[in-house]
Amino acid sequence: MIKFAGLEFKRLTKESLFQAGQKCIFLVTANSEIIVKANEDKNYRAILEKAECSLDGQIPYALARLLNKKISIEKISGSDLIYDVCSHAHKNHEKIFLLGAAEESNTGAVVKLHQRFHGLQVKGFSPPFESYPFSASTENQINKLISDFHPHYIFVGFGAGKQEMWIHDHLEWLEKQNVKMVVGSGGTFEFVSGKILRAPKFLQVIGLEGVFRLVMEPKLFRLKRLLKSFKIFFYAFKS
Repeated sequence: MIKFAGLEFKRLTKESLFQAGQKCIFLVTANSEIIVKANEDKNYRAILEKAECSLDGQIPYALARLLNKKISIEKISGSDLIYDVCSHAHKNHEKIFLLGAAEESNTGAVVKLHQRFHGLQVKGFSPPFESYPFSASTENQINKLISDFHPHYIFVGFGAGKQEMWIHDHLEWLEKQNVKMVVGSGGTFEFVSGKILRAPKFLQVIGLEGVFRLVMEPKLFRLKRLLKSFKIFFYAFKS
C-alpha cells in the first residue's frame, strides 16, 4: 500500500489481477484527472476508496515514484490493460464486454479486438447518452445484455466519474453474474477502435499524452480537462 495525492493505492500488478478465487475486482486506473476529481469530490472519493486503484498516466506515476522511492510501483494503463485482459480471456475461453463510449468507437473497438484475437468472445453496447443515474429502460437494456452474454470481464467507458458511479452501484449484481473484473476505461475504446490516435510512445513517456490528444482533438472541454489535470502537482506535494 502506498499513499499518494491524498489517496491510497494497493501495489497491484497485472499478474495479481488474474489470480483465481477472488471476488469481482472493481479496478480504477487513476490518471491525473481522476486523482484531482477524487480530491475535490468527497462522494467520488468514497467510491474510489472501495475500489482497487492503480496508477495510470506518466505524470502521476513519476510523482508517486519520486515520493515513494523505496517502494516498487507498477503503472497499469487502461489503454494497455484491455489488450492484456483480452489476451488472457482468449487463452482461457472467457468473454469480454465493452460498455459505453460513442457507438462508432464501441463497435470499432469490438471489430479491432476480434481481428487481433481471432476467436475472442467479445461484445459491446453503447447506450444513448444520459446523465447518471440512467433511465429505467437504459438500465434494463444494459442488465439484460450482460446477463444474457455472461461476460467474465467488463470495460466501462462512460468517462471519469460516471463510469465509477455506475460500477459502484452495480458491483454486487455484477458479482452475482460471475463477472471477474470490471474496469473504468475512459477513452480506451476510442484508442482501440482507431477513432483517436494514441500519442507516440516517447510522448507518453514524458507525460505529454494529454497534450497530444488536445492537438488531435482541439476542443474546449479537452483544454479545460488538461488544465485541471495539472492540479495533480498540488495534491501530490500537499500530502
